Amino acid sequence: MMRRQLHWCVALVLLAAAPAALGRHSREVKKGGRGGAVEELANEMHMPRFAESIPNITVTIGKDAVLACVVDNLKNYKVAWVRVDTQTILSIHHNVITQNPRISLSHNDHRSWYLHINDVHEADRGWYMCQINTDPMRSRVGYVQVVVPPSIIDKETSSDMVVRENSNVSMACKAEGYPEPYIMWRREDGEDINYNGNEVSVVDGELLYITRVSRLHMGAYLCIASNGVPPSISKRVLLRVQFPPMLTIPNQLEGAYMGQDVVLECHTEAYPSSINYWTTERGDMIVSGDKYEAVSTDDGYKKYMMLKIRNISRKDFGSYKCVAKNSLGETDGLIKLDEIPVPSTTSTTSTTSQPASAGGKKRGRSKHSKQRHKHNEVVGAANKDFTTNRWDRGESNWDDMGQDENPDIPSEGLAMEDDCAWSRGAPLLLASSCLLVLWFQ
Repeated sequence: MMRRQLHWCVALVLLAAAPAALGRHSREVKKGGRGGAVEELANEMHMPRFAESIPNITVTIGKDAVLACVVDNLKNYKVAWVRVDTQTILSIHHNVITQNPRISLSHNDHRSWYLHINDVHEADRGWYMCQINTDPMRSRVGYVQVVVPPSIIDKETSSDMVVRENSNVSMACKAEGYPEPYIMWRREDGEDINYNGNEVSVVDGELLYITRVSRLHMGAYLCIASNGVPPSISKRVLLRVQFPPMLTIPNQLEGAYMGQDVVLECHTEAYPSSINYWTTERGDMIVSGDKYEAVSTDDGYKKYMMLKIRNISRKDFGSYKCVAKNSLGETDGLIKLDEIPVPSTTSTTSTTSQPASAGGKKRGRSKHSKQRHKHNEVVGAANKDFTTNRWDRGESNWDDMGQDENPDIPSEGLAMEDDCAWSRGAPLLLASSCLLVLWFQ
């Protein structure tokens, strides 16, 4: 209190120190009539005056602020800086009056007078006055706006949480700053938020309230506070949704050939993370080794189970079970592995035409030879040993036995020739009988 009184005393002294001639001049003007008014105007032109207004400034907390007061014709008058709202004299001319160590002065050519505020605090926000000790006193004011970037109030903001599926969840976020921060929520992974039945990218406000939360809501959420003063700030809140295991099987029936490798697949979802394994149809747990290779790949609350069975043998066919369990429940699914029969192979034999004789006649062919070839394919499908068109013995003599000399031999005889091929390897007597039948037809 005594300090403030001292400040005001100094101000009064300054005002009293204004040139005494100014007062006498004023009285003479009043007595002088019209001529005195002209003289007063002339004197006014030589009085100190502000060359420009004091600009309002905006400064971020912690930075430095500078207020400028530009005065023309100051002469022997003095400049003072005063804090308006607290009525505190900060400086008089070259002297700093306030005890605030962050306040300092500078001037330029006795015309520009600067008030420096270092490391600005929020308490420095307000009006500042530049005064000249004329009579009456002349002054200009400027405003110092102190802005504060946003900061999260941790004690009033939600932390990581775990909830059960289908329950309601509420996440809160509080921030402070100047101006008052604007708050919004979004997912860290950039995915939309299922919010009250709508898919939205951003939710405005301090509170994020989700009804009937599902596993799709699981993930990290960002509470972002901003007020136009950089930097914006955010807090990460991780939401975990608990639910018992769920299992899907892409292919419940698999087939494989003997000797090949096969891969069985199961997809599971669970939180907390489930314990996954495979069993045989007898219930024996399968362990990775030379025969089996069990692999599990994680993707958040999802797992992809794969069982590779090498070199399938007959005893490997049957059912396999994939199992998933956590503290909330257990589930399993069956995959049946069946044998795929190896397809039987068929062999066909083509017949070729013999070169024409010198007489221009074809040897060993009739117009029905294509029908005989068809009969041979059927035989080949039944038994690979019976795929020849003619006997191995005596084939070259068959054309010499008079077919050219007997053009009227019916084509059915050629078909019987193939029937006789079935007797190959039989007793010679049976082969001879077939030959005689053909000859006498």
